[in-house]
This record gives sequence, C-alpha cells and structure tokens, in this order.
Amino acid sequence: MRSDHLLVATKFSPPRINTRHIPRTELLARLREAQHCTAALVTGSAGFGKTVLLAQWRQELMKAGIDVAWLSLSHDDKQFSSFHSYLLAALQRLGVSCDSGDLESDGSSQSIEATVAVVTTAAEAVGKEIYLLIDNYHHAESPATYRLMQKLLDYCPANLHIALSSRSTPQLDLGRLRMQGQLLEIDFTTLPLTLGETRHFFELNLSSPTLNADEVHLIHDLTGGWPACLQPIATTLRIHPAKRSKLRALLWKSADLHTYLVEDVVAYLPADLIEFMENISVLRRFNAELAEHVTQDPRAAELIKRAEDENLLIFRIDLDDGSPWYRFHPLFGEFLAQRLSRQGHDKVEGIHRRASRWFAEHNFLVEALRHANLGGDLEYAVNAMEKATPATWSMAYISPMLQLLERLPQETLFAHPKLFLLGCLTYSYSGRPDKAERWLEEIRRTDAAKNPAISSKLTIMDSTVAMQRDDMQRVIDLLEPLYKVSIDNRSLHYLSLAGLAVSYMSVGRYDDARNIYDDNPVRPEDRDNDMALGFESLRAQMYLTEGNAREAERIGSDVFARSVAIYGRMSIPANVCAATLCDADYELDRPAEALEALANRFGILRASMPDVMIRASLSRARLHVLGGSPQAALTFLEDQTNHFHLHGQDRAEACMVAEQLTILLATGDRLRAGERAAKLNALGAQYRNATGSRAEILAIVALARARLALFDRKPTDALEALSDVNAFAQRYGRGRTQVTTALLCAVAHDTLGEDADVERCLTQALQTAATLGLVRTILDEWEHVGELLERFKDELDLPPAPERYLTELFARVAPERSLPAPVAAVRRDADLPRATLTPRELEIMDLMAQAMSNKRIALTLNITFGTVKWNVKNILAKLAVSSRYDAIAIARQRGFLK
Repeated sequence: MRSDHLLVATKFSPPRINTRHIPRTELLARLREAQHCTAALVTGSAGFGKTVLLAQWRQELMKAGIDVAWLSLSHDDKQFSSFHSYLLAALQRLGVSCDSGDLESDGSSQSIEATVAVVTTAAEAVGKEIYLLIDNYHHAESPATYRLMQKLLDYCPANLHIALSSRSTPQLDLGRLRMQGQLLEIDFTTLPLTLGETRHFFELNLSSPTLNADEVHLIHDLTGGWPACLQPIATTLRIHPAKRSKLRALLWKSADLHTYLVEDVVAYLPADLIEFMENISVLRRFNAELAEHVTQDPRAAELIKRAEDENLLIFRIDLDDGSPWYRFHPLFGEFLAQRLSRQGHDKVEGIHRRASRWFAEHNFLVEALRHANLGGDLEYAVNAMEKATPATWSMAYISPMLQLLERLPQETLFAHPKLFLLGCLTYSYSGRPDKAERWLEEIRRTDAAKNPAISSKLTIMDSTVAMQRDDMQRVIDLLEPLYKVSIDNRSLHYLSLAGLAVSYMSVGRYDDARNIYDDNPVRPEDRDNDMALGFESLRAQMYLTEGNAREAERIGSDVFARSVAIYGRMSIPANVCAATLCDADYELDRPAEALEALANRFGILRASMPDVMIRASLSRARLHVLGGSPQAALTFLEDQTNHFHLHGQDRAEACMVAEQLTILLATGDRLRAGERAAKLNALGAQYRNATGSRAEILAIVALARARLALFDRKPTDALEALSDVNAFAQRYGRGRTQVTTALLCAVAHDTLGEDADVERCLTQALQTAATLGLVRTILDEWEHVGELLERFKDELDLPPAPERYLTELFARVAPERSLPAPVAAVRRDADLPRATLTPRELEIMDLMAQAMSNKRIALTLNITFGTVKWNVKNILAKLAVSSRYDAIAIARQRGFLK
C-alpha cells in the first residue's frame, strides 16, 4: 500500500484547457443532459479528444458549483494496488472519507467488498452531488480492478457519478445501467470532430494563412475528424505557409503523425495483431470472411473483434447484407499499408489478388476490378468484368476502369462486349469523348459490331458522346426512338432516360422532360442505384434551368443527402447533384451553403456533363466575387476557359469568357473586357445559325455585347443585343435570363429617358423574379438597377406578391427608406464608400456593437460560427475598414446602429 505522500500529484490534475481547444458543444450537451446518470463511458482511439472532452465537462460542472475529482491513470497503474490507492485518494478529494490504511489492497473478494462498502457509505454521507472522472481507464488491466469497479457501479449511491474515458471497451457488465437509463455512452463513432469543429479549430489555431472552404473540406475528409492530426498541420502551416498547396501530401507523409501512430497507437500491441492489420490495410472495407481469405488466418473474426474493442481506428460500416463490415481510418490505413510495403512487392500483390477473387465471387465488381489492377492480374480483371451482371453496373466503375483501360490492348476490349461498353461510358463521362467516339467508329468496322450484346447498345453509347459534345438535338434524335423500348440493363435504362431528359431541358421542352419523370418513376428496388440517383437529380436541374431555384433546392437537397448517405460525399452522384445544389443556394443568396456544397469537388469542374461543369464553374467564380476576390474569380475563369477550349467545349468556354467580361466591367477594366468581347464574337461567328443547346452561345455573346454597350453608354445598341437575348430566353424558357434581360433593358431605356419603358421592364422583371423566387439574379445587377428600383418603386403597378418581393429585396440590401434625412446625406457623401448591409449583416452588426465575439453571436442567433465570420468579413469589406471597432464607428455614423 502506497502512502498518500508518495502518490503523483499531477494524476489528480486535468490538462489545462485554453482558448485554442475546440468546445465540443454537441458532446457536452449530451453529457449535460445525462449528468444525473450513474455512469458515463467515453471510448475511442488515441488522439480523438476523450481527455479534452472530460476536462471541458469538468469545467462546466465546477462552474455550476459541483464538486469534481479527476484521476489520470498511466501504464504504471496496471496493478490493482496502485489503482486502489489512487482511487481512494481521488475520492477523498470529494469529501468521501475512506482511510486507505484501514483497507486492504490485495485484490481479494473480501478486500474489494470492504472497499465498496466503505466508499458507498461515505459517498452517500457527503449529502450532495459529486463526480469522479477517471481518464485513461484502459491502463487498469488487473482483473481485481474490473471486479472493484463493477461492484462500485452496481452499488453506487445516487449522488455519486463516475465517468470513464478509455481507448478500449472496459470489461464491465453495464447492461443493467443501460436498461435503467443510468449510462451515457460516447463512442468512436461520435467522437470525431464535425466539419464545423474542424473549421473552428483552424480559425482558432491558424490566423494566417486563412484556410478556404476547399482546404477545410480536404483536411476534414482526409483526417475523418481525428483531432490529433490537426495540430501538426496547423503548426506546419504557420511555419511553412507555402505548404498549403500540398495539403494532401502534408497529411499522408507527416513525420509527426507517423511517430504518433508508432508511439501512441501500436507501441503496446501484440505482433500478431499488428501483422493482421497490416495485411488487410490495402482493403477499403473488409469483413471477417474477406479478412480470413486475404490473410489466410482463421482467427480473423477474433482479431477484428479485438481491434474493434481496442478502438484501433477501425470503423464499423452499416450495410444491408447482415455481415459486419469495417474500414480503417484512412490515415491509419495508409500508415499500415506503408509498413506492409516493406515486406516486398510480391507479398502486396498476392494480397490484392486474393482480395480480387473474393470480391468477384461475391459480386462486388468495383472492388474486384480495383484489386485485380493492383495485383497485376489483368486477365482476371477482364474476366470478372465480363461476368458482371447488368444489375451490378455502377458509376463507381469509372475510376478502376480508367486504370484498366490504360493497360489493355484494344483487341481485348473489342472481344469483350461488356468491357467495351463500360469503356465507352468511362471515357465519355470522364471528359474523353474523343476516345469513345474513335472506339465506336472502329468497332463498327469489325465483326464485333454484329454481336447483339454490343450492337443493341451502340445507340446509347453514341448518345453519351453527343451529350459530351453538347449536341443535345442529336441526343434527342438517338434516344427518342428507344424511349418505349425495354432495356434489360437497369443502369443503362436510367442513363438513357437521364440523357433524354437533360436534352429536352436544354432545348426548352420542359413538358416532355416532366413526362419522362411521370412515366418512369424510379422503382423501389432501384431507389439507391447511383445511376437512378443521377436521373433523379436532373429533375432538380430542370427546375433550375427554368429558373425555379426554390424547387431545385428542395429536390436537390433530398437526392444529395441520399447520395452522400449511400455512396459518400465524394461519390459521383453526390458530386453531380452538388453542382445543382450550389447553383440553387447561390441564387437563393445562401453563399455559405453554396460554398459547402461545392467545397473540395474539383472533379466536377472539368470532368462531368457540360451543364454540371458550367454550373459549378460559374458558381465558384461568383462566390469568389461575393467574397471580395474578383481577381481570384478572373484567374479561375481564365484557367477554365483554357481547359474548355482545349476540349472543344465551346458553350462552356463562352460562359467562362462572358463571366470574365462581366467582372472586368464591374471593376472598370474596359480594355480587357473588350478583349473578352472579341473572343466571344469569334465564338459566336461559328454558331451563327445554331439551334438547341448551342443556340445559347449566341445568347451569351449578345448579352455580353449588351453589357459592353451599356458601359459605353450606347443604349440603342444594348437594346438591339438584348432583343436577341430575350428571344432566346422566351423560346427556351430561361427564367433567370428573362429577368436579367428585362433589368438591363430598363437601364438602357432610362439612359434614353423612356420612363414608361423603364417601368414596363422593371415590372416584368419583378413579376417573373417573384414567381420564381430569384434573389441573386437581381442582387448581382443591383449596381445597375438599385437606383432605378428606388426611383420608380412608387410608380410600378405591381400585384401584391411582386410588391412584397420588392420590399424584401430592399430590406435585404439596405433599409435606405427608413433612414432619417441626415443619415441618408452621410451615406451619399463622396468621401465615404457606398455600402448596403443585408438584414443578417445588420443583425450581426448590432451584436458586434454589444462587444459580442463571433462565437457568442453564433450562439445568440443560432447560426454557425462560419456564417458569422463570413458576414463579418462582408461587413468590413462593405464599410472599407479592417477592424470591428472601425466598423462599429462607421455604422453608428451612417445610422446602421441606434
């Protein structure tokens, strides 16, 4: 038995919580709600913040006047006698009087019962709520320790509450407490940081450089919310800010992370468990049967259970096949795979080959193909794909198919019909339609084209190439005759329906597109098919093409959530849907949500369907402008222009150039805007008589010409160009274009002094915008039309709905009408930059004036910290100041604050 004076005092002291620690708000709320439970159990892998969470809870309890004792265990406390001494000493700090000198610590049943009797009696006598928090409980390995804690929990008085944090699941029978609602459990699935917490961490720990949404998402996706990874990243970026361009490599090759994993995760693991985990590390997911087949170890199920109980950065995956599936944390899996590679190339290839055969035998063809590629077994990969049933076809084939296609001779592909068809789809939908088109031309000259398995699908393959070529009329000509033809391959069925629907939309045949959805509802058994999800997502795109952003957002949100839940955030259906959702959120003036939808999704900017790439690219550029970075928008648009030009995507190229022209005119750069206009005119000349989707190029050119004419104060030229734009918008049902055209026509008529036409155009724009619920379409033109709307607002003969809509627009941009005369005069002072604050910005401005922090503002308004920071940044930019203090001073001067 140790004397109290020989105990290490620091074991009773929790870690110091400073301002750089992220408050685990949601987890603390769960602890708070269950603080009257007998026990709380926090289990998770090393570095997932168990200790910090308990320390934060301790602070909360102590601020509420509750007595709390802390005990940190270490490797030295494996023996019962050590644990016994520290436990009693911790309890004494709570006023639980138990003289350790009178209690035996030999671990016998008699001594344990005596300890429990003394502790429970003394704790109950304290007469108030007391909490004992034991950190690193996994070090308490003695069977006698388990018996003591079990009895203590079984007979715990109502006022004593015990919380344990552990890397492994304690050997305690907690079923009774669980059934009685007396146990709170926070495990490895809930401990990882949320995206918002990851963002908050870098806001607290990295003042410069500030990470953008793409970088935060990339870090969060790679770290999986593992807190231990974040501090080395922040430290490296503070010292070497240039490394932010190599975040992925920074994470995968981090020496600090490698050392941490070696010293804190695997240091005390038995060799057989480490070897087993290394051997299955190349698997993106695994179950016991697969692991046994790959490792040839009959103890696979037992070893997986041990890894799970030890919380060795292993996650359980919920699938419908009844067999528990798992995956490693990506960084831990990479760490293990690097260790495996030291055993030689032959060993790794052998594992991949065994994995490929198991996946193929169980009809998991994507994984079978991937592992066959990595195992160098091309023949098996080809045969596996040829045996694939149509029901297993998936967009997920694209990535492994690309790797396979680059290594196979063309004759092999032509000899295997299914492989050939999947190859065509892969090239079409990965931005390489030229390759697919050449294959289709060549195979038609061979006997392979006579094979019904190929010949019956050639038309669909042709349509995918035409879609990538932006030739929507050809898509219609190819797919309309097949509309009523039964297609046995369900994936190709939805693919052909999607192609026909998007083509109808592009040429303004919305009723025909709606009929496709009405006549072909997704079957219940196909609801989670990724191509069916892609088909559903196009319905949201249809509403957005018409201009109805609210309906697009409603439908898109549902499909996006299902895509993420089933296939993951970076899956193809989720990426495709994200472009529509981002565009809809931007139109609804939800920039933070738009940024989140698009963050870290670079693939859809350059390798997707034309409409997807255009929407994503324009949204990204406009968000740059909205965030105060027009130069970043121009640089991005120039890169996209070059890419689309190289790949013959003329409509996409025209959209990028026209957006550059708009930004350049807004910044007063007439010379460079003129250069963009010349480039657009050259593009337009190629499509002088175009129809269908390519007719949009002429409308884009005409709209750019109108903007340039308005800038040059040539209203007649502008009206002539806008007439062409309006004709396109009317014919093809483009609501947003109709509104933009009407607004710019109003500006042109005002220059000519034609007030009646100004009123007509403004009325038309407001009625259409109110019906569709458009916001940014008008706000993005506010510099041109804001003063007109203010001047003519009382002259417009508007129905109630558009009138309310106009009132909401004024409220959103600035409460100018309600300002007293002196304030209005101040705002028109030439020495002060003109600024308009949205209602949300005014609300935040008012709380800033009350000296609230961004975090406090977020809590008060029940919005995210990121949203507050975004709005504060906009306020400072609009008021042309660099500090909150200056912003408050100017806001008071201008009447924004009372």
